Amino acid sequence: MDRHTPLFPPRLDAARDRLARFAPHAGQTYARRRNFDLGADSHIHVSTLSPYLRMKVLDEGDVSRAVLACLSAAEAEKFLMEVWWRPYWKGWMEQRPAIWASYRDDLVRLHNEVQTQSGLRAQWESACLGETGIPPFDHWARELAQTGYLHNHARMWFASIWIFTLGLPWQLGADFFLRHLLDGDAAVNTLSWRWVAGVQTQGKTYLATPSNIATFTEGRFADVQGLADDAPAVQAPPPPARQPLPDLAAYDGAPADRVGLLLHADDLGAPFLEGLGVAPVATAYFDGSDGQSPWQMAPMVATFRSALMRDMHPEARHLAQTSDIAAWARDHALDRIVTPHAPVGPTRSALRRARKSTALPPVDEIRREIDSTAWPLATAGFFKFKKHIPDLLARFAE
Repeated sequence: MDRHTPLFPPRLDAARDRLARFAPHAGQTYARRRNFDLGADSHIHVSTLSPYLRMKVLDEGDVSRAVLACLSAAEAEKFLMEVWWRPYWKGWMEQRPAIWASYRDDLVRLHNEVQTQSGLRAQWESACLGETGIPPFDHWARELAQTGYLHNHARMWFASIWIFTLGLPWQLGADFFLRHLLDGDAAVNTLSWRWVAGVQTQGKTYLATPSNIATFTEGRFADVQGLADDAPAVQAPPPPARQPLPDLAAYDGAPADRVGLLLHADDLGAPFLEGLGVAPVATAYFDGSDGQSPWQMAPMVATFRSALMRDMHPEARHLAQTSDIAAWARDHALDRIVTPHAPVGPTRSALRRARKSTALPPVDEIRREIDSTAWPLATAGFFKFKKHIPDLLARFAE
């Protein structure tokens, strides 16, 4: 049963209401109970805002501002740290785009191996279908497929069991998540799986243990048998050298230009329009999800994104293919297109292909100020980034 609608109503007002209801509880209760996975209908101690943050219906400044209106930074420290993990991961990937390219190359290779190696295919299918015989793992596989969401602690347990107990490649697990999660994000998802596997912080892995699972599911899954006793790091080359965050050309459209706004699955908002003095004559939405995986995306992901887009921009034209962008521009006689910056991932790749078309007018990509400020700070580990969070809060949450 597809349950994404009651769990995550695809509406802007639902996102704002969820934030307002959770903000007063982002202090001690969150810090004490955030690691407890109580089941699909009981994610009451975490915000469950991630699908909306993924689409930039809300951003980290919005969430931090709402929380700080109810609590002090000290009271909400644990929650605020978790909120700013997202821009950290995204900034880290932005400065190392080869990580995504390498992951995609691995997926192509593994897709071929799944098709040709019957043993690997059988293991992969049983894991994806939740038929491994490991009760909590199978439950989480089915919960994800049904709801498009998993508690963060369950994601870590699931990834650990996938890699170290089942012996499956981490890239196939990351792909399974990215195809089903409503909040599936190229940077956050890929780098989190790399971390569990011991690739992101080389040599540091995460081991799911029966006692930890029993404790933090409050006994729903007790005395789990058959889990790996150790978690040797997956062998991988060191991360590529960091590159500076690329500059984006300033918008230089003329006042008389017919400008179209192109939204996409990485950003459904355009807070920069007022500053540019632009009033779009046409709006379109491009999903770009098809480039995420060699396998089919879960239909609920595209359904959620499209419904959220229609709620926020009912006038927007839905573009299914990159070739549709040029047709949309031609139909509206556009002189220019403005679009929110697409970070490393499938949407960026698709838009870059589209921009090679001679039929497309000039495209101006605008990066949000909060991202231009936070992303370059992700130079090393999170704890180095963490020292900048008070300044980020002062700038974007007051």
